[in-house]
Formats: sequence, C-alpha cells, structure tokens
Amino acid sequence: MINRSRLIRLTQELIGIDSQNPGGDEFLIARFISAYLKKLGLKAKIYEFKKRRSNVVAVLEGKNKRHSLLVTPHLDTVPAGNNWGIPPFSGRVYKGRIFGLGATDCKGNLAVALEAINSIVEDGVMLGYNLVFAATADEETGSHLGLLPLLDKNILKVNAALVLDAENFNIVVAQKGLIHIKVKIVGKRAHGAYPWRGVNAIGIAVDILKEIKTHKFNYIKNPYLKPPTVNIGTIKGGDKVNIVPDWCEFELDFRFLPGSRAEEILKYLKGIIRKYARRFKIEIEGIQQPYAIDKHHMLVDCLTRAGQKLGIKTYIRGSEGATTITFFQNKNIPAVATGFGAEGCAHIINEYAKVDDLYKGALMLEEFFKSYKFIPGRHRNAALD
Repeated sequence: MINRSRLIRLTQELIGIDSQNPGGDEFLIARFISAYLKKLGLKAKIYEFKKRRSNVVAVLEGKNKRHSLLVTPHLDTVPAGNNWGIPPFSGRVYKGRIFGLGATDCKGNLAVALEAINSIVEDGVMLGYNLVFAATADEETGSHLGLLPLLDKNILKVNAALVLDAENFNIVVAQKGLIHIKVKIVGKRAHGAYPWRGVNAIGIAVDILKEIKTHKFNYIKNPYLKPPTVNIGTIKGGDKVNIVPDWCEFELDFRFLPGSRAEEILKYLKGIIRKYARRFKIEIEGIQQPYAIDKHHMLVDCLTRAGQKLGIKTYIRGSEGATTITFFQNKNIPAVATGFGAEGCAHIINEYAKVDDLYKGALMLEEFFKSYKFIPGRHRNAALD
C-alpha cells in the first residue's frame, strides 16, 4: 500500500541531496537510491561513464522475464541559483506543497517511482514482466553521461519505456526535435571611418538572421504541438566601435515537428548563410530528432486507465521542449513520458510540488505497473513506422 508519510519523507531526503548539474554530480544520490532498492531486495548496480556521474539500474523480476518495462526518472537538477525564499535543499512542506530544488524536476517523480516499487514489494505482488528501474545522470545537460550510453551499450534492453519527467499528470505522446548550432562569420577588418575597405561580419550576421527569422517552415501540423520556432540565443562580435568587425558568431535554437528532419533544416540554413557570407563555419552543438507515438498505444491506454480507475484526470499532451523519450526511437523502443510535478515549476526559484499530486501519482503509477501487460501487436509504434 502506498504510504503517504513515507513518500513525503523520501521526497524530502532526495531534495536534501545536492545533485546540481552543472556544478555537482550524482554520486551521493545514486548511492542513496542503490541502498534503498537493496533494502527492498532488488539487485541494484551503479554505472558511471565519468567519475562520480552515477546512474542506478535495478530490476524487479516478474513472471515473464522475456518482457520488460523501463521506468526512468533522472537524478540531476539544474543549478539552484539565488534568491530562494525557502532554502533549496530543505524539502520544507508548507500549505500542501513541498519546496526544494528538484521537487518537480525530477525528485518528486523519483520518489514516486521508488514508493510505487516499495509498495509492490511490500504487498508481495509479482508483476507479469520485469520492471527495470533506471535513475539516470546528466539529463539536464544532454544525457551524455546517463541514458544515452546506457542505451548505446545495451545495458537497458527493454520492450517499452516510461520516462518520469513531466508535470500535472500529462502523458507526452509527441515532442519537437531540436537543433542547437553556432554560426561563425568571418569578415575583413578595417578602420571604422572607411567601412568600404572591410567586410562587416556583424552586418552579414544581421542579414542572415533577418532571413532566418522570416523564413516560413514547411511542416506537417501536429495536434499536440505548436508550429516550428527559431530562437536567436546569443550573438557577439567585433573588437571596438571604430573597427569594422572581422568576426561575429551567434547561436540558434531550432524546434521542429515530427515529419521534418534535422538534416533538411541544416541544408536550408547553409543555403541562407552562403547567400551572404563568403567565409563561415557552422558548429553543431546538439541535435535531437522529433518524436511521436500513437495516442492509442498500449503505454498510453494503460496510463489513462490507471488514472481513470483512481479518479485521476490525465492529459494527452505534446512537449515543446526536449525530454529523453526521443532517445528510445533509435532502439525501436516505444516510449512515453508522464509525471506528477506542479505545472510551470521546473527550473524556477522556490520550486515546489503538490503533496497531494505526488501521493496520487504514486497510486496511479502503482496501478499502472500492476495492470500493464505486454501485448506484442500493441507495442509496435505505428506513429514511427
């Protein structure tokens, strides 16, 4: 049985362990969780792809060991920053809310998963499949030390995945892709009084950015996502006001929809740059392809039914931002995301989660684990075929 008091204490303990990224590591929180799972009788193993950047993987064995479901929250948080009214590692409970860094993203979800597993073990329930638990490192800066190597090295070999990294009982079935790039423009330096003698790299960048901002993307509409976007994140260049700048660089954030490909966007971008710049360099800082799964997939149906059984309203949604669900498509593993944090509270000062929602989330997740069944025909992700 889900224990509300135990869940609150666990959430507070997890918040109290510093796992800021960048600036810290997941070493202590991973060992805390490993010890917690071992007390429940699970075999937990810690994987590190860089010293002290720890991931925890454990398996709750079920009746049919050929079938497996992954549940995966992450261990790291963003940096706390300043100006908190309540200490960021306090886990203070006030007016039905639990405050602290990671309360919503993602330590509340982490505590919910551990409590649901605890309850299943405590009640002596054997699931019909192997439940694989992976609490991962480095989610906040790209998962290069966490979920990605766990998948690439086939440490996580599962039939389906549930990512716990969302808010408000949303079930995420579609997600935009992203491209982060840096563009470096090379001009020709000259005296500012004789601009015709130089090539103004900043001026070239301005012309490029104007065209990029006014470009009309071709895309397939998605009922869960807004149209594609581009954000000019940084720009800098030149050395002094009376010098024609011979350098300028800017960074762009593209968000694009399922049905479009990063390669197509990069090709179009290079075409625009070549119109204005003779010398330039493009550095690709990060790419994630978009993702979509059939809204009637077994994962979605089982989550929805688990909520309905308990009188909990769930919401099928898309994600404008990046979660790790997209990483599973390279392994042909269907995945959705859900979570129980407070809407709009991720990454904010005085971050909190609602205690009632964490409790209801634990009830719902336990019900989902108990009712989930592997049906081969219904695990194919038609949206990606």
